[in-house]
Amino acid sequence: MSMITVRVYYEDTDAGGVVYYANYLKYFERGRTEYLRDMHIEQDVLLVQNIAFMVKKVDVDFMKSARFNQLLSVQTQIKSYRKASLIFLQKIFNPQGELICQATTLIACVNLQKMKAIAIPTKIIEVISRAS
Repeated sequence: MSMITVRVYYEDTDAGGVVYYANYLKYFERGRTEYLRDMHIEQDVLLVQNIAFMVKKVDVDFMKSARFNQLLSVQTQIKSYRKASLIFLQKIFNPQGELICQATTLIACVNLQKMKAIAIPTKIIEVISRAS
């Protein structure tokens, strides 16, 4: 599990200073990227090999609103994995520690040239299995 902080910028909000719902997806993406980076899985290295992790499905539950200038905590963990996919469980907390949003995201490992699902590289599976 990993945790990052994200500051809510004015550009993330509507006219009332409330975070626009689609921006939570950006915060979740940052959380997944940093989680993989913490495990020394660099996505730019994978891209050179024509391998990418792509979002296939997201199930989001919005509980409370985040507001301009808040410092949010994004918690990320891998719930499960299969041969060609990862399922992430992510939660966003406000400065008071209240859960404001959570998502379960299915990520597919894809060959960029063929745009088809492929097996996650063995080295990555080994790293993920040790972290689980």
